[in-house]
Amino acid sequence: MYTLIKKEGKARRGQFETVHGTFQTPCFMNVGTAAAIKGGISSLDLVNLKCQVELCNTYHLHLRPTDKVIKEMGGLHKFMNWDKPILTDSGGFQVFSLAKLRKIKEEGVYFNSHVDGRRIFMGPEESMQIQSNLGSTIAMAFDECVDNHMAQITPDMDEQTKNRIIRKAYEYSKNSCERTTRWLYRCREEMARLNALPDTINKHQLLFGINQGSVFEDLRLRHMEEIAKLDMDGYAVGGLAVGEPTEEMYRILDAVVPVMPEKKIRYLMGVGTPSNIIEAVARGIDLFDCVMPSRNARHATIFTWNGIMHATNKCYETDSRPLDPECDCPTCRNFSRAYIRHLFKADEQLAGRLAVAHNLYFYNTLMEKIRDAIDNDEFDSFRAKYSGLLASKLED
Repeated sequence: MYTLIKKEGKARRGQFETVHGTFQTPCFMNVGTAAAIKGGISSLDLVNLKCQVELCNTYHLHLRPTDKVIKEMGGLHKFMNWDKPILTDSGGFQVFSLAKLRKIKEEGVYFNSHVDGRRIFMGPEESMQIQSNLGSTIAMAFDECVDNHMAQITPDMDEQTKNRIIRKAYEYSKNSCERTTRWLYRCREEMARLNALPDTINKHQLLFGINQGSVFEDLRLRHMEEIAKLDMDGYAVGGLAVGEPTEEMYRILDAVVPVMPEKKIRYLMGVGTPSNIIEAVARGIDLFDCVMPSRNARHATIFTWNGIMHATNKCYETDSRPLDPECDCPTCRNFSRAYIRHLFKADEQLAGRLAVAHNLYFYNTLMEKIRDAIDNDEFDSFRAKYSGLLASKLED
């Protein structure tokens, strides 16, 4: 259950109570797609990195080791030795982004596994069953994440061609929204059935609905109004950060967030950069996830309180300072820029582990600072100082 504690402008300070503990919002979920953070970070490490919630993926875990194996092992919490909340994505985004030869029908989606090519079917009921087997704290409804058809438009196109693409994208998105709404009703019904079964691992599993509608404000608003009637445990904005310009994402948030239920937690899926997070909090979002901190870290891109650094740059070869002198993460307390640069250059696995640990700690600390700022009515000044700075290149 979500509790709104206070607001500063549209920015919200709250908490969310679950069967696996209460977490404070705004919150960034650390992404362990296949029940592990890429970069060699274990669940035990996450405790020291200030992680409140971990996100795991239904699609990937269904393929391997399979949700049935995880259920036999007692569920995800026991499997990965994590006792705090876990949110599982429905698998919808991966089905539409990774799977080949997919065929969408009213009953669900037929697709080929990206691992071994075998034919698989996943619909609302199957997604709920898999997530129930995983025993996550929060399950996401199965939805269709629409391709960014608007990306087909190029500056040199004539108006007639542009309008044809827009009309086609609008019509597809409209039909997709209607199907996603029908799927949500089926998800809710199946979740209620599963939570009542005697052998269900987590009989208190929560279910979030997902708003879709591409970049069309009227579709977004209509869809949000429809799914708000179902009184879900939380609501997510999906289908953004999939290739559209950042300004488009903010435009859609400005339109849809004000009509999201005030007393429910609000989740922006797959976002994003530190600046994206600050700007989305300013628009009323509570919950985030993204692979960016871990993925970028594995490629030596480091987030600091004075901008973004690239740890392999020649200028750090003999630099004895920590990655970020303002950071007290385990990496910054113990290792120098010179050492971490050496590890990357030598292709040592430890490089990724230390860098990922730092970036996750940075993101979790960012959320801590955002919460403190809202608590003290200082979020506007925090936003003014850091939204641009954290997106800039580190100067020293």
